[in-house]
Amino acid sequence: MAIPNPPGIEKLVNYPTFNTVEEQRFYLKRMLAGAFRIFGKFGFAEGVAGHITCRDPEYPHCFWVNPFGISFRQIKMSDLILVNEEGKIVAGKHKNLNAAAFAIHAAIHKARPDVIAAAHSHSIYGKTFSTFGKKLAPITQDSCIFYEDHGLYKEYTGVVNDLSEGDRIGKALEDKKAVILQNHGLLTVGKSIEECIFWFVTMERTCQSQILAESTGNKLIKIDHETALRTRNYEVGFPLAGYFSFQPMWQDIVSEQPGFIDIVAPEAALVLEALR
Repeated sequence: MAIPNPPGIEKLVNYPTFNTVEEQRFYLKRMLAGAFRIFGKFGFAEGVAGHITCRDPEYPHCFWVNPFGISFRQIKMSDLILVNEEGKIVAGKHKNLNAAAFAIHAAIHKARPDVIAAAHSHSIYGKTFSTFGKKLAPITQDSCIFYEDHGLYKEYTGVVNDLSEGDRIGKALEDKKAVILQNHGLLTVGKSIEECIFWFVTMERTCQSQILAESTGNKLIKIDHETALRTRNYEVGFPLAGYFSFQPMWQDIVSEQPGFIDIVAPEAALVLEALR
């Protein structure tokens, strides 16, 4: 269910534009490295688990991802690796690829050409909520972001190493912005890295909010269907809303941890010589 931006919103905020594909690639790699630092800051790391991917602007069958075994809180632009649709690393200095990252994200990027970025980690409230085997309820303004716009994947069979399971996760995601992986965690997608990361952060907090509310034993007062849809579509859950809501996180991480930006724009043009 691709939710369009409300008419006229582009007059207030819009996506950046680029003169060259190299400029765009540099921008995306900078945002992706920053996204990992944000995940690290929020405690979304769990050992070597978790991954965020971004489709390359010139080679859409390839995506950038974190190398296996490097802390989210240490990742820099120069650490990112580019992986093709066969799971081969075609650019980047590291040689280790998380097999689960490839199995999940390759299927999603193939099934959803509208998706630029996808994020998954074993965040504490997301994986806790996933054990309920249900979707989020529209009980707060923020939870309306996901109202009738997230799936539920119920077939946990262990660590995802099989490409066919990645395909099944993609089917559970359908055309939505997120999917709860039962007994596993959360996965979000977006037409920008910014949108994808904000959806993940706020979905994690929405899981926390519902867990806390249900723990009181009181009956949950749910937002009615029409209000929840209007709130999602025109106020908090459309793509540019996610993009814009991410900006304070970006401002903070750049101020606090500027070292993740460790290459300059011209270098971004050189990394794909092997593909040309």
